[in-house]
Amino acid sequence: MFKGTTIICVRRGDEVAMAGDGQVTLEHQIIKNGAKKVRRLAGGNVLAGFAGSTADAMTLLERFERYLEGHSGNLMRAAVDLVKEWRTDKALRRLEAMMLVADLRQTLLLSGAGDVLEPDSDVASIGSGSGYALAAAKAFIEVSDMGAGEIAKRSLQIASELCIYTNDIITLEVIKGE
Repeated sequence: MFKGTTIICVRRGDEVAMAGDGQVTLEHQIIKNGAKKVRRLAGGNVLAGFAGSTADAMTLLERFERYLEGHSGNLMRAAVDLVKEWRTDKALRRLEAMMLVADLRQTLLLSGAGDVLEPDSDVASIGSGSGYALAAAKAFIEVSDMGAGEIAKRSLQIASELCIYTNDIITLEVIKGE
């Protein structure tokens, strides 16, 4: 589990939302409060969020975007190719990060251990406050009619109240279907 961030992805109806906090921590010190750990890729059709070392995550995001372009935006094919390279490349396999990626059809969790996992539910999260955000989002889905973006944001706010490595300066990206 990575210390220093929380990323959550929520699907509801015809939208998918991904939110990430902005805190960057170095050991026991907060270095930055407003980092953007969630990005739009593939012309805005794919959301990607990362937890772990910032430089490592940026390297992975760049490579993932290249794979998306090479596979005409096919999320699964790009994810499999990235994870395959991540696991087998001598330099990449030392990278310490996890990624959540999503488009309107699917959400995937990617890791350097070779994982390309599609969660069973409409909620997925990574990072140090992951469990808190995940529990909050599942509860909101069950008892409210909030949209995916509102659920993602509110769940991350709750995680920030419980996890010392997560703050409430949130980047939120939403993709809506037609």
